[in-house]
Parts: sequence; structure tokens; C-alpha cells
Amino acid sequence: MAATTIKEFEQIKLEKEDGIAVLTLHRPDKMNAFTGKMMQEMIAAFDETDKDDDIKVVIVTGSGERAFCAGADLSEGAKTFDYDARASSGEAGRTDKTDIQRDGGGRVTLRIFESLKPVIGAINGAAVGIGVTMQLPMDIRIASDNARFGFVFNKRGINPEAASSWFLPRLVGISKALEWCYTGRVFPAAEALSGGLVSEVVPQADLMSRARELAREIADNTAPVSNAVTRHMMWRMLGAEHPMEAHIVDSASIYERGQSADAKEGVMSFLEKRPAKYEGSVSKDMPTFFPWWSDPSFKWISKKGG
Repeated sequence: MAATTIKEFEQIKLEKEDGIAVLTLHRPDKMNAFTGKMMQEMIAAFDETDKDDDIKVVIVTGSGERAFCAGADLSEGAKTFDYDARASSGEAGRTDKTDIQRDGGGRVTLRIFESLKPVIGAINGAAVGIGVTMQLPMDIRIASDNARFGFVFNKRGINPEAASSWFLPRLVGISKALEWCYTGRVFPAAEALSGGLVSEVVPQADLMSRARELAREIADNTAPVSNAVTRHMMWRMLGAEHPMEAHIVDSASIYERGQSADAKEGVMSFLEKRPAKYEGSVSKDMPTFFPWWSDPSFKWISKKGG
């Protein structure tokens, strides 16, 4: 089946083939460097994949073999990270004072975090700054053997962003997270694997085939509604105070999902030794209690004494 373009974008591509969406960061002449426009387009792309029931899994990768994403586009020079200074340029997504103050990388990672579909990162080259922090809310990260990673923020006089102070220690532990951020060094895929940042390292030529293989396994064998619930159960329980919180959600979900057509199909397909065909859709068949959480709103931290 040929890939179809879901929606036209300027700095990314979003294509769908046989239930799998591939979101490609597409500024190959700039090593896929991150911009305000890319931020807006990535958020819009995840809006598209969430509402399309034909999409079962999302793969995120970069154009070319040099870079997944080389970090923020530094062409603005000294005002690259000065959002107030850049506001007058009309950068996409910056509309009022509060919006200007929001970290663009964080807006992307929070949108990926909210995804209703499993997300696989296929890291095809250099991934530094936002190029690495945007990966953190992806469920599975696979790297090519020429990939490089760097939490370089302190070397640029800023600090880690994209909600990475929440994600990174949960993924790799506090000590490794601080080592990588304090040093700001760029490290190879082998170190990312040993540190738990990625789950696999494969030859560059095999990266997308391996990502598709894994996506295919998910898409062909599991129920989309179950995956959406599982994704949020796992991620959101990382901040739970007691396992009882998980038990409450588990119980509610098993109770409702156990009565669903998907559950009946899962059992009968097993007994009849045939592939399951799950008809439940994320757009129509999520449990009645979903979402069970309330997300906090963004608010600016006031100055001391202010």
C-alpha cells in the first residue's frame, strides 16, 4: 500500500500507510532544526493522528541520515532563546504575553504526552537540545548506530526545557540525567542504549524497517482502545503517590473493557486460533471514565517579592 499524505505542512511531513503514520521532521538543509513553525506543525500533526481511527501507531523520525533534529534553529543569533525579543517577528504560536513565555519545546512534549496512539521514535542521526528532549515522551526510542545525543543546554547558558526535568529522570534515573545535563556533552548511540535512553541501536539502513516492524506488531495484534488506555495508565502513574491509584484505574478499566466487544474478540480469536479483528475505536469507544485526571493549567511563576 502506497503512503498517503494526511495533511500538507511546510517543515514536517505526515504520511500514513496501512495504519501507521510517519511524522518526519523535514528541514534537511538545516539538519531538521526546530523552529516555532515546526512546533505548531508537530502539535497539529498529533491532533490529526489522534482523530484518525485508521492510524494505530505513530513513528517520528528526521529527514536524511545526518540528523534527527539538530536542536533549536540558531539563525536568530543572540536572541535565539529570548522569546520577548523574538515576539515582534510574528513567530508562529506566539500570540500574547503568557504564550510568549511558554517554552515551545514543552508545548510539543506535552502534546506528544497526550497522544492517544503509541509513539515510536526512530532516531536517525544527531539529536541535541530539543532534538533529544522531544523524544522523551515517545514510548519507544530506537536509534541508528550513527545517532548522537546531547543535552547541551547548560553549554548555551540556558537550562533543560521541554519538561525534560520531569521526563528524563524517570526514564534514566536522576544521576544519569544530571550527568548528561551538567556536562552537556554529545554522546554516541551506544551510551544512550546503556543509559536507558533508547531501547535498541540498529544499523542506519535498518532503522525505519525496524521501527515499522515494531509498529506493525502493535497495529496488527492489539486493540487501539486498550493501547490508548495503557499508554496513559503507564505514563500518568509515574507520578502517583501510592499503588492504590493504579489499582483504582486498573479496576475501572478492566470492569468496562471486560464487557466490550474487543474483550470478547480477544478471547474468541485466541480460542479459535485466528488473528483478532478489533473494531473498537479511540474516537467512540474509550471508557466512560477517560480521562480520569485533571491537567494543570500553565501559569507564570511570579518574581520573588512581586
